[in-house]
Amino acid sequence: MSVEGVPAAVSIQEIVGDSPALKRTFKQAMKIAAQDTPVLIVGEPGSGKESLARAIHRISSRRHESFVKVSCQTATSTVLENKLFGHESRVPAHTASLQPRRTGLASLDLAHNGVLFLDEIAQAPLHLQAKLLSILEHGEFEPIGEAHRVRVDVRLMATTNKDLKACVAQHLFLEDLYLRLSKCSIHVPPLRERRDDIPLLAYYFIRKFGRRSDKNIKHIPDSTMRLLTQAYWPGNIRQLEVLIEQAVAFTDGLELRLPNFGDDEDRVVNA
Repeated sequence: MSVEGVPAAVSIQEIVGDSPALKRTFKQAMKIAAQDTPVLIVGEPGSGKESLARAIHRISSRRHESFVKVSCQTATSTVLENKLFGHESRVPAHTASLQPRRTGLASLDLAHNGVLFLDEIAQAPLHLQAKLLSILEHGEFEPIGEAHRVRVDVRLMATTNKDLKACVAQHLFLEDLYLRLSKCSIHVPPLRERRDDIPLLAYYFIRKFGRRSDKNIKHIPDSTMRLLTQAYWPGNIRQLEVLIEQAVAFTDGLELRLPNFGDDEDRVVNA
């Protein structure tokens, strides 16, 4: 995607499209990138929230520092806490030291001076939300198993597909953390609100998966493209990507063929 005001040397990878909705979102993202505040990215599953977060990072002042991703929705509370704050274990007896030390580094250590990206932050338990709020307010955290606090400089980016204000009302999300995040919030439009981008995305995925399978697919039939552009896409870009990957696998010639095309069109349109 080419956006006015972004230096030519800056890579905006994975942001594919030229629709008015996407342009509005990216112009807002450019303004957010110029700041150094926490960021909340809101959007439906599969709409491209992580790609937008990485794009913001690439054009920010922290672009040469790390971008550390932690998923809040696929981990238990204990696993998530260990990922964020680290844990302690003893060095094996045959080594030179028997002093306690943490195994590896916490995600917060790794993200120091860079970005800590929390995917689906609404899934984080309340006690971890409180720790994250403390980091935003005081710039320090207490690693698990250690009595001292560690200073850390991170920019927090978080995504959600939920209404965090409603989560606050249901006592599932801390109001103070919501207020800190919502000061710099950006909405990613669902694919059905940027249908003009579907042909660009479809050909982008054809090239991507065609290279992997050594196929040179050149064309999408008009009937297939109409089907793609009219579909509802509840899974958004991710759903389109999966479908194109399957279609590339089914295609032998230069023209894209959808799996079961002609017998199961409703599956694509109403999936």
